[in-house]
Amino acid sequence: MVVQKRSAPLDWEDLRFFVALARAGSLSAAARQLKVSHATVGRRVAALEDTLGRALFDRRADGYALTAEGAAVLELAAGMDERALAILRRAGQESGLTGTVRLTAAETLAERFLIPRLAEFHRRHPGIELEVLSDPRSLSLARREADVAVRLARPQAGELFTRRLAAMAYGVYVAPGGDTSAWVGYDDSFAHLPEAQWLAQHAAGARVALRANGLAAQFAAVRAGFGKAVVPRWFAEEEGGLIEVPPPAPPPVREAWLVVHRDLKDVPRVRALIDAVVAAFEAEQARLGASGP
Repeated sequence: MVVQKRSAPLDWEDLRFFVALARAGSLSAAARQLKVSHATVGRRVAALEDTLGRALFDRRADGYALTAEGAAVLELAAGMDERALAILRRAGQESGLTGTVRLTAAETLAERFLIPRLAEFHRRHPGIELEVLSDPRSLSLARREADVAVRLARPQAGELFTRRLAAMAYGVYVAPGGDTSAWVGYDDSFAHLPEAQWLAQHAAGARVALRANGLAAQFAAVRAGFGKAVVPRWFAEEEGGLIEVPPPAPPPVREAWLVVHRDLKDVPRVRALIDAVVAAFEAEQARLGASGP
């Protein structure tokens, strides 16, 4: 499809919306990322196509797919997008202890460990608005989808500052009166996790009573008596009321890493959050890596 070209100048905001849609693949996903309505995303992209006189997407039932022209424009626009974000990160270095900071972590780690331990950060820095994002995908620090991340693996690429926070020990737990002969595990979408691989290796052939795609769901199943599960010791202690049982082999140990874009690590409000996260993990080192029975 060819769109008749108009004479209006290029609107840089239209390019930003185009890049977001190209990366997200759907209007709704791009709208969530940009915090606007999906109609706004559609309108902005249509305006860019009108300006360029080219169709940049094929509209399909399952989402938006780049045309050949769209792919070429994305290659150029993505570089501009990265430079614009670098300018924003640099400008942020002049900001004080006000504004928004986005922290991303796995859902259970964010809800049960980090948020309760960041209350002092909130009291000390009331001008900082903290956003905690528990997204199953790894949010991009380069694209400012998040400012600070706590991840259970060290990133191997990117202009990132990383710091090891803690070694997190795991154990095998069951509810009082629960079925000790059966396991509660992850579904296939989490088969890549070290704890899922440990279970596949050391409990091969054992009965799995329930599989879930999250730690909270696994705990609910353990509490309901479905069986035993390999879970972080700190979480089992926070939940309470479970019994630790001898594992068939030493359970995995996972490392928690703090990750932040190098351009942001010295921004005052980001540095304040980094210090608070580091302090939270340092205060719990003994419990996070506690040895089992």
